[in-house]
Amino acid sequence: MALKIIDYGTSDYREMVRLRDEILRRPLGLTFTPEELEREQGNLMMAALDDGKMLGCCMLVEEGPKTVRLRQMAVRNDLQGKGVGKALIQFAENLARDQGYEKITMHARKNAIGFYEKMGYRVSGAEFQEITIPHYVMEKEL
Repeated sequence: MALKIIDYGTSDYREMVRLRDEILRRPLGLTFTPEELEREQGNLMMAALDDGKMLGCCMLVEEGPKTVRLRQMAVRNDLQGKGVGKALIQFAENLARDQGYEKITMHARKNAIGFYEKMGYRVSGAEFQEITIPHYVMEKEL
């Protein structure tokens, strides 16, 4: 498995959007709007690949001078629990540290809280609704 940074607008980026749509949006009856995707320019996007096939992806968005937010974490359904998400999180944390960030935050789906807690994240705040389902803000000092 290789971990790499993905550039906006490339074929890898289009594959990343397809994977995120399949895992994160379609099950909720939602799709990405062109405006949502356009706002992703400038985000730090990364993917896990094997033989050119995308296994998982995520992105980092600057929230402030020392804080970055992890977004759009998606791993193929048949590979969940096999270390792809863990490798992506570690890669994202290392990239964030290398760029001088001191904290990562996220809006984690309620059903993913246990995974992120195992990775050292903690819930910060009350449950809220986002894209029709329950989420929690989670964070980790780097």
